[in-house]
Amino acid sequence: MNSDAIKKDVPKRALFHALGLTNEEIDQPLIGIVSSYNEIVPGHMNIDKVVQAVKTGVSMAGGTPLVFPAIAVCDGIAMGHRGMKYSLVTRELIADSTEAMTIAHALDALVLVPNCDKNVPGLLMAAARLNVPAIFVSGGPMLAGRVQGKKTSFSSASEAVGAYAAGKITKEVLNEYEANTCPTCGSCSGMYTANSMNCLTEALGMGLKGNGTVPAVYSARLQLAKHAGMQIMKLLKENICPRDIMTMDAFENALAVDMALGCSTNSALHLPAIAHECGLELNLDILNRISEHTPNLCHLAPAGHTYIEDLNEAGGVYAVMKELADGGLLHTDCMTCTGKTVAENIADSVNKNPEVIRPLDHPYSQTGGIAVLRGNLAPDGCVVKRSAVSPKMLKHKGPARVFNSEEDAMSAILGGKIHADDVVVIRYEGPKGGPGMREMLNPTSAIMGCGLGESVALITDGRFSGATRGAAIGHISPEAAVGGPIALIQDGDSIEIDIPNHSIKIDVPEAELTARRAVWKPKEQHVTGYLARYAALVTSGSKGAVLSLQN
Repeated sequence: MNSDAIKKDVPKRALFHALGLTNEEIDQPLIGIVSSYNEIVPGHMNIDKVVQAVKTGVSMAGGTPLVFPAIAVCDGIAMGHRGMKYSLVTRELIADSTEAMTIAHALDALVLVPNCDKNVPGLLMAAARLNVPAIFVSGGPMLAGRVQGKKTSFSSASEAVGAYAAGKITKEVLNEYEANTCPTCGSCSGMYTANSMNCLTEALGMGLKGNGTVPAVYSARLQLAKHAGMQIMKLLKENICPRDIMTMDAFENALAVDMALGCSTNSALHLPAIAHECGLELNLDILNRISEHTPNLCHLAPAGHTYIEDLNEAGGVYAVMKELADGGLLHTDCMTCTGKTVAENIADSVNKNPEVIRPLDHPYSQTGGIAVLRGNLAPDGCVVKRSAVSPKMLKHKGPARVFNSEEDAMSAILGGKIHADDVVVIRYEGPKGGPGMREMLNPTSAIMGCGLGESVALITDGRFSGATRGAAIGHISPEAAVGGPIALIQDGDSIEIDIPNHSIKIDVPEAELTARRAVWKPKEQHVTGYLARYAALVTSGSKGAVLSLQN
């Protein structure tokens, strides 16, 4: 189906005339522009300008741009209260509403303009599901802030709260972090979820060069948007569709770039969900396989002291891909939204700063930024951002401190009740148990701010912000709400974590776990509306937390 189905019909043409469209505009290809603009999310406040530039590009190339909206939640604002239950769940709302608008109005192609967190994967899922020609251009990353002469990012402000609670900084310094951490519009300046997914959109082949790294406030962002608007007309003419681009090889490329960049652990939720819409299975075993032979080349905040603006100046995602390709670690024959292959796209790319993008012979580690662990505590797997873990915490054993909500854990951490060697366990925060699989940035930041980052681990069936660093292990599957082993842990149980050997286990005899399971009762939930429907349909975090009638 294309727009001919509607624009050859007189009553429908009458409605297009009501929009002020001329006959010439109606007769051109109708290009949907999905705008994620809103006045709540800092990463989206500039998207109106990006969309206007896309419209210019589409018109220049002979198409008729038609804008419709997509919602977006700011994870930073939603963090730490019931609002975070509504973050991950928007991914499906975004995909579903984009599907509805595109098919209802028989649009010929799409330019999708996301920026933050669930907005990017939601629109990638929609593009895969619809499989009409599509291209992405994001709103762009924020510039780094500066506090006391040092670059900062959103996680710096989060950790400052813990430092203040521990008496390590003054109220005046805390106020400096509040005022200066986020100085411009854009997605937060570190390699958090938003920037991870925007960079991986380039690696997948669905965004032009610079999509993930050109800062939001740069005029080059508007030029990029115009080029995306023009390029969609070429993709339409050549009938290059998302599933032609997002093949299994393309997903493996994205995972390799993920490992090299040290992306957010949320990519282990989103890439499988996007692949699912393409009819592909991207399981956690594939993630570990690629991680084991892909070196970690970047330590961007929160793992290190470089930022997305530094990655952009060093050559961006294409420079990282060139390093990987030269080592035989990418599929270079994949088609992309440029109409060219990966090999053609990155042929002239140069690593301009080997301190920001380390060469293959001098990586931060020989293995990738993310690792999947398994064991009797997580039979279906769990995920850790290995590149953001102190070497001292790659192996850890300690007593469990168990909490049935994020709020209870936060009270204990800020109240000085967590001590060296402890393993903080936060459960009933999974996809079903939350519901919504809340991010745990506040407790992880509090642990770091209190000076416990090299002595305390945290595990959860929830997930983490890309801003999290430390021995923070999430997506524990099966989750507590369905009776997974995490539901059976008691205070004082010994938990052993071995990240290099991909292991996580509870040191409790199987007979004792069986006895506990016999008397276990799930935590009561009191949710209504969309959250209740979501909880009924959502699958495990190990499967990307996609919705299914047979979960």
